[in-house]
Amino acid sequence: QVQLVESGGGLVQPGGSLRLSCTASLSIVSFYRMGWYRQAPGKQRELVAAISSVGGTNYADSVKGRFTISRDNAKKTVYLQMNSLRPEDTAVYYCYALSSSGTYDFWGQGAQVTVSA
Repeated sequence: QVQLVESGGGLVQPGGSLRLSCTASLSIVSFYRMGWYRQAPGKQRELVAAISSVGGTNYADSVKGRFTISRDNAKKTVYLQMNSLRPEDTAVYYCYALSSSGTYDFWGQGAQVTVSA
């Protein structure tokens, strides 16, 4: 069973930065795609950013220019650098991975990000 462990969440003031990390229990090279979703209270889970096995990225319009997703295959880790944070970015952020066949997806336990003065 694949395990994804997130870290780096917390409380930050508006305009501040945080970096989320997602470390997998096995090589991430085998995943077709990895990324981050978020879910705010009372809202549906939404895709924030994703990165493919060859490094292609895509972002939600609301975070373009502020968030950057990257991967370090040697460390089996995907990162989400979040800059210029806004109160509306407050949510639980979930790491996910999609298997090479596209059949299976795996999820982390979630990391709380709170943007507040």
